[in-house]
This record gives sequence, structure tokens and C-alpha cells, in this order.
Amino acid sequence: MNHQLSKDQIASYQSNGFIFIDNFLSPEELDHWRNSVNKAVKDRAGKKMPGKDVVIGEDDGINEDSDYFSKVFDQLLNLWQTDDAVKKLMLDERIGKMAAELANIDSIRVWHDQALFKRPWANPTGWHLDTPFWSFSDKNAISIWVALDDATLENGCLYFIPGSHQETKFDKIAIGKNMDSIFEIYPQLAHSKSVAAPMKAGSCSFHNGLTIHGAGANMTSGFRRAMTCAYMPDGSVFNGEPNILPEPYLSSLKIGDLLNNNNQNPIIYKA
Repeated sequence: MNHQLSKDQIASYQSNGFIFIDNFLSPEELDHWRNSVNKAVKDRAGKKMPGKDVVIGEDDGINEDSDYFSKVFDQLLNLWQTDDAVKKLMLDERIGKMAAELANIDSIRVWHDQALFKRPWANPTGWHLDTPFWSFSDKNAISIWVALDDATLENGCLYFIPGSHQETKFDKIAIGKNMDSIFEIYPQLAHSKSVAAPMKAGSCSFHNGLTIHGAGANMTSGFRRAMTCAYMPDGSVFNGEPNILPEPYLSSLKIGDLLNNNNQNPIIYKA
């Protein structure tokens, strides 16, 4: 695993809100990630996440049009909680250290993982932010996105708006069908230059949860598979958003409570 970060890479991430890392996984590691994630997805049998009765394609409140959005990608969350092999991948301290170094924090927890599979001919993923949907509000939240297939301009690679994390806030904005909808909230960014992120399978990106990002349509007859994980700075507190929290835990929380349940959000790295 290519897990050592340079000072220049860290500085680039903090300035732009994202970074690409080529050849993050070796060919052998890539095979293991693919096999582990594919098995975990198959075993989940369409159930979107543990603790909630939502299946792939059902509305989960983050978008304007569930029929359209169901054809953007298949999204399965917290596979680490239902598959031991994926758990070992997601709780890898080396990845936690990378995320913490990029975010400039001392201790970091897993928020949730996501398998994101764009099917053939899938719709584009509109410009959006991540953190406003989550149950905490922290400007240093960060995600990794690992390409399990080549992510190309044709099959729906990521796009980012550099530096947007320095302008955006925690307002919850539904993910709509129109790519320019987010600029109704952030008009000062409407003329920004976007950066495409094509990457070979086994490469990865990290991005800040307040960086505006999206993905193109899949204009091919093949899949574009990715495995991702979002990370929460240790010490974050509950903001009232349910997101992926299971009901028994959710019902025990009040706004301002520390999100320090190690079974739900384990610490992945501590300096």
C-alpha cells in the first residue's frame, strides 16, 4: 500500500480540498479489495445499511427524485459491520493515519464506509457536499475513494471544485438532477474551473467533506465500482441528523453529545 504522504501532498490537499494518489494498492491488494467488497455486497442482498430497513433504490432523504437517483449508483453502507474481510480493510490504521495527516488532526474515527457501484448507463452524480448529511459538523471531515475499476471520463469518474471547502458551509442541500443547482446556494463558485479525476483501478483520492464534488454519467456498458470510507474527527458531537446511526443508539443521543461509541464509530488512528 502506497500510504506515505509528502509535505507537498498534505499542503495540496489542505489548499484544494482533495488529492489523488496513483497506485495506492498493489495488484495483489487490489484483487483482495475487489473480492472482499464484491462478496460483502452480494451477501448484503440489497439491504442498504445495518440497523435500517432501507434497500437499494429507496429514497433516503438526500436527493430530490428517488427514481432518478436510484439510477445514479448502488450505495451500500457500513459493510465493515457485516463482513470481517471488509472490516479489516476499513480499520487499517495506515489509512487512518493518512486521513488524519491530511486533515491535520490527531485522532480520527470511521464514520461510515460505502460501496458505490455505477451500473452501465448510470446517471451522473450531481455536485454535492458530504458533511451536511452526517450527524456531526466538522470542517475537517474527510473521505477516501478507492477505484476498484478504472474510473474514466466515459464511465463516471469524480470531479472536484478546487478550494470550494473554504467557501461552503453545513447547510443541507438535497442532491438534485441539475448539475448547477448547488450554485444557487454558492453563486460565487458558479464560474469555478472543475478538475476531473480519472484514475486507474487501485488508485485513490481523498476529499474534504465540504469540497464540492460529483461524478459523470456512465456512458459505457460496464460497471464503475468504488469503495469509499468517510472519517470523523475524534471529539465530534451529535448535531441532530440521524444519517446512518441505528435507532437504539440514535434514541440515546441529544444534540451536543459526543459521538464516541467505539462499536459504531471506532477510532482508526490516534497520534
